[in-house]
Amino acid sequence: MIRHNEEPLGLDALDNEEPVGLDALDRVTWALRRAELAVQTLKEQRLRPLGMAAPHYTLLISVHADPGLTGAELARRLNVTPQAVASLVARLESRGQLERREHPRHRHVQELHLTDAGRDALRAADRVIADIELQITDGLGPEETVRLRALLDRVARTVRED
Repeated sequence: MIRHNEEPLGLDALDNEEPVGLDALDRVTWALRRAELAVQTLKEQRLRPLGMAAPHYTLLISVHADPGLTGAELARRLNVTPQAVASLVARLESRGQLERREHPRHRHVQELHLTDAGRDALRAADRVIADIELQITDGLGPEETVRLRALLDRVARTVRED
């Protein structure tokens, strides 16, 4: 039996340490996450009056940038499940912002394309996102903005190399 304030027998020193270091929340990965959450929250707040969520914008701009993507390709690029993409596509299709077209050579493959309404929705949403970008870059200034972009690109390359 273990009494209060008595160390259990047979456990090594690691079992008595805290589960994480005192600096765990000061790590670069947490700083990246905090920044990402802050930006995502702002996007959600500012896109809401347009009747759009941030994932809708992401999907619309992805299809705009590469018309004819399939749902599976989008899921891989956005790092989400095919089911999540299918749900977003269905929602945007029901709003008339996205349409599926049969692939010219593979009848069972459906390509995704923006409609005129989708382009209009993307245009309006992108103005909101551009304002957020401006808020961030104004806060950083031109030199720090360039430096941050370079550092973030370097982080992405570094983690992909492992």
